[in-house]
Amino acid sequence: MAKTITVRVDDTTYNKIKNAADSERRTISNFIEYAALAYVDTSCFVADEEMKGILEDQELLNNLKQSIEDIKEGKYRIVR
Repeated sequence: MAKTITVRVDDTTYNKIKNAADSERRTISNFIEYAALAYVDTSCFVADEEMKGILEDQELLNNLKQSIEDIKEGKYRIVR
C-alpha cells in the first residue's frame, strides 16, 4: 500500500525539484520518488545477501585486516 510522506523544503529547493520534474515530464511526487530510489540504489547501501557474502569471504576479510595494519604502519603511498 502506498504511503504519504510530507517533506518541508525552502523555495529554492522546491523550484529546483519542480524544474527537474518538469524537464522530465514527471509530477513532483513521482520525481522525488524516482530520485530517492536512484540515490538509494546507487549509494552505500548493501543488500543483506551481498553483506552475508562479504562477511563469509575470509580472503577478503584477511586482505582488509592486512590493509588496515599496513596503513597503521605507514606502508602506503598516496597516488594523485
